[in-house]
Amino acid sequence: MWDFKTPGIPDENFERAEKVPITKEEVRTIQISKARLKPGQTVYDVGCGSGSISVEAGLQVESSGKVLAIDHDENAIELTNKNIQKFGLSNISVIFGDAKEKIQDLEPADVIIIGGTGGDTRDIVELSENKLKSGGRIVIGVILIETLYSVLQILDKLQFESIDITQVTISKSRKTSTGTMMLARNPVTVISATRV
Repeated sequence: MWDFKTPGIPDENFERAEKVPITKEEVRTIQISKARLKPGQTVYDVGCGSGSISVEAGLQVESSGKVLAIDHDENAIELTNKNIQKFGLSNISVIFGDAKEKIQDLEPADVIIIGGTGGDTRDIVELSENKLKSGGRIVIGVILIETLYSVLQILDKLQFESIDITQVTISKSRKTSTGTMMLARNPVTVISATRV
């Protein structure tokens, strides 16, 4: 259980599966802060993977808000459900299917957080514009340069303002026989913007 109001649940607190990605603790914390969550909001977690973003968002929007977690991988759906149960949250709904199809049927959102999309990030960002309430936030985590470029192109054409790009490279310590070394993880670029 997480007894703190701040985001940043340690990765080891989540149930994990070998082929299901997790947004790492420090990157997740940045994404949650860029989302500017508050109680009562409706949040989409697109490409929910392990459900770590869904859990963190669910805690932030509290019981008056809701999180809609979407993934096309059955293993991710199963793992997200396990993590929701582990953290005792009842304000998260898990949706199995292609986000490009499922988003169209969802209620409007205050915040849309986009993670793994199987290469459909640009299309999902485009669809998200019509699902975000005015003043709503979009947060996109990308690791590929090509995805970053395509997202910036589409955000420039759509009705978004205050576009912020933050690239982070996290290094974590590991004990060795002679001391402590820092091991770098892959850089992640977090793009956030507000819907006009």
